[in-house]
Amino acid sequence: MFKIVRLKTPIYITALSSISALGSHTQEIWENYKSGKHFITKSKFGKDEAFAAFIPIKLREKILSLSDSSPALKNLDPTVLYSIYTARKVIELAGWKKSSNIGINIGSSRGATQLFENYVEKFLESGKAEVLSSPSTTLGNISSWVAQDLQSRGPEISHSVTCSTGLHAILNGMAWLKAGMAEKFLVGGAEAALTPFTIAQMQAMKIYAKETGDFPCRALDLDKTANSMVLGEGAGLLCLEKETSKYIARIMGIGYATECLKHPVSISTNAKCLQRSMKMAIGDLPLNEVDAIVMHAPGTIKGDLAEYNAVKKIFGEKHPALTSNKWQIGHTFGASGILSLELAILMLEHQEFIEVPFSAVSRPPSKLRNILVNAVGFGGNSVSILVNKS
Repeated sequence: MFKIVRLKTPIYITALSSISALGSHTQEIWENYKSGKHFITKSKFGKDEAFAAFIPIKLREKILSLSDSSPALKNLDPTVLYSIYTARKVIELAGWKKSSNIGINIGSSRGATQLFENYVEKFLESGKAEVLSSPSTTLGNISSWVAQDLQSRGPEISHSVTCSTGLHAILNGMAWLKAGMAEKFLVGGAEAALTPFTIAQMQAMKIYAKETGDFPCRALDLDKTANSMVLGEGAGLLCLEKETSKYIARIMGIGYATECLKHPVSISTNAKCLQRSMKMAIGDLPLNEVDAIVMHAPGTIKGDLAEYNAVKKIFGEKHPALTSNKWQIGHTFGASGILSLELAILMLEHQEFIEVPFSAVSRPPSKLRNILVNAVGFGGNSVSILVNKS
């Protein structure tokens, strides 16, 4: 048995900002979603080539140049710089002031991946560790540096819950707000893990895309015969408030669950953890009022099908409209849940559903009122969040 979490009053999302292969400006991101194109390319990783979804090069250069703007930012991993850049934008959108009482919870699945791998490589060559190799690669590095940059006076928390990290940050921020221990919380996830070793890890599990074609990542194609996961990079942060009259979306329900595993990267045939988290988030809302689900759908055969089976277990054959953004931007690990939430909010705002062009189960609904967002990660943990606009 599990407890259904009913929110007597919603938590408000007052601003959201992101960077990904789609860009960083809201209008640009929406237009790229509507384009029907993917933003995945084949690039060199070590000795081999592999598919990946990179942040646009001009945007990446602009963000990485932050390290030249201050000596304090000189030795930071791109994951941290992505977070700082996005945090500056999102608090401006929300109208929050720097040096105010803002709680911060930003997570990452892999953390300071690029910097860590560089330090290890140099250590193997010289036998000595560099002076800043420890502080610049610790997990708490993300939130603490964002807090330093904003000069905030609230709590700062970093965490990793694999691919559901971003949505877990929302759960934690909401708990602080509901407890009355904070008035504002900046939450989200960041990932810059497009490195040879990380790609090799995914390839070792035989889940990475190999086939070329119109769409390298075939997330939500339930008839695919080969795994097609592709990694992407990005960051997504949002501002949460308990009471406000200005907001872009409302969180109406949250759900979370963990299931017993038979293998460290497995998930049950019917994704029991997702069934539980979705039921918890939906609460007593009539099932026919959930109009769409932004699926986790990583592009693997078993992962996509298990999540679809979980949806059918709850909703039956007349399930909500299903979509995913990983066929366009890849799987951004700890940032992926926030980017999925951004897609949900954009669809609610524009009242337009973004279909997966090759998926037989991605059918547009007649209207968009409530949208469910899923994330699930290694360890059998899942989070579901229900959002609407009014």
